[in-house]
Amino acid sequence: MKKVLFIVGSLRKESFNKKLAETTERLLLGRVMVEYLDYSDVPLMNQDIEFPAPDSVARAREKVAEADALWIFSPEYNSSYPGHLKNLIDWLSRPLRSEGDQTPLAINGKKIALSGAGGTSGTAKCREKLTELLTLPFIRADVMAEPQTGVQLNMEAWTEGRMVLTEAQMSYLKLQVDAFLDYIG
Repeated sequence: MKKVLFIVGSLRKESFNKKLAETTERLLLGRVMVEYLDYSDVPLMNQDIEFPAPDSVARAREKVAEADALWIFSPEYNSSYPGHLKNLIDWLSRPLRSEGDQTPLAINGKKIALSGAGGTSGTAKCREKLTELLTLPFIRADVMAEPQTGVQLNMEAWTEGRMVLTEAQMSYLKLQVDAFLDYIG
């Protein structure tokens, strides 16, 4: 059974994107193994501490390398991705060994799905910029361009802290789940 690593771009315990990931996990139940990446203790990228990599970075790289695919669920911060998610990707895009930039990266060639829950844009700018970042020539991740799920949260979500997907949103998420399963083979 394939292993999919979920990366939630919000560190908040009651994150809407974590809830979206949990909904997606239920849709994937019995079809793939799902694991969540805890990267809350990954330090800011700093070449002074790159080799040997901090334990938290080594652990994150190992989890990414072991996975058959990644699924990123991210909110949109100021029309882009959160800084801590970018920091994780920065670490994943660095060489695994000190021999130089020709060593493999943990994220090279990884198949990746993108989804997000947020404001009126449904995280469109975040997903666009994540796609641009992840497909840079040196990162070379394999991002599934379509479909991607962008959930526009309703006022209840913001005022009551609960996310309820509409039938249309749930249908679109199911479509993305099926497409991603085909994408990863």
